[in-house]
Amino acid sequence: MKPILLAAGALLFSTLTCAQAPAPGTLEVALAGVRSAAGTLRVSLYREQDAFRKEAQAFRFAQAPAHAGAVSVRFEALPPGRYAVMAYHDENANDKLDLRMGMFPLEGYGLSNNPKVFGPPAFADSAFEFVAPATRIDLQLKY
Repeated sequence: MKPILLAAGALLFSTLTCAQAPAPGTLEVALAGVRSAAGTLRVSLYREQDAFRKEAQAFRFAQAPAHAGAVSVRFEALPPGRYAVMAYHDENANDKLDLRMGMFPLEGYGLSNNPKVFGPPAFADSAFEFVAPATRIDLQLKY
């Protein structure tokens, strides 16, 4: 009888634990102001302040062919939480944001919350709360 009670208790605990986990959802990132169809749009999603703006350390990454005007990308099965997005128009398709003097973007870029930045953008300025089942954010590319 005792093993049956232990098994029932473990099953109940795992059911309650699973029921409390927030459901994942879809984040749509709409990029406005794309100036040409050259290259690709690269979108990085970050959860950690220390990883922000380091594409190789992004929590998730997506890219889409560029089209003049507006382009959207989606992140599916995303757990709710605090995130920041950085996107750029890789017009020359070299898989990096080209910079002048190592700090001034030569290609169009955008950040979640569209903050006005002087110097390197901070995670806190771009961070937002993602809630399931779906959230859409709009980024304006700046060239």
